[in-house]
Amino acid sequence: MNPATRERFDRLLEEVLAELPPAVHDLIDQVPLHVEDHPSDEVMKEMGIEYPDELCGLYTGRPLTDKSVDETHPLPDFVTIYRQGIIAAARDRTGRLRLSRLREEIRTTILHELAHHHGIDEDELRELGYD
Repeated sequence: MNPATRERFDRLLEEVLAELPPAVHDLIDQVPLHVEDHPSDEVMKEMGIEYPDELCGLYTGRPLTDKSVDETHPLPDFVTIYRQGIIAAARDRTGRLRLSRLREEIRTTILHELAHHHGIDEDELRELGYD
């Protein structure tokens, strides 16, 4: 990914984050957001994906519904979003990329991954329109 594309994406990401409600910001304080160009080879293998632009985001951690007060040293939870995957998902059938669609895809990806933190699975997210 070239630096100009990365910079434009990150600027748009900041705009999207600024528009999210305070409750989402509180959650991001607890479950940090990481941004990468694309998933690592290891993540791609674990997720069973062939191309780096197939994955928009990934929640890493244990959902709140699976956590126990008996856990002594839980690993930190975090969300990673992938620029390449989000850009690919935001393109229309002709390959055209509209900023409004890219903004919506960034927002949807962040909310989708944060929902996994709350134990909401893919089927439930699909029903809610966050697939």
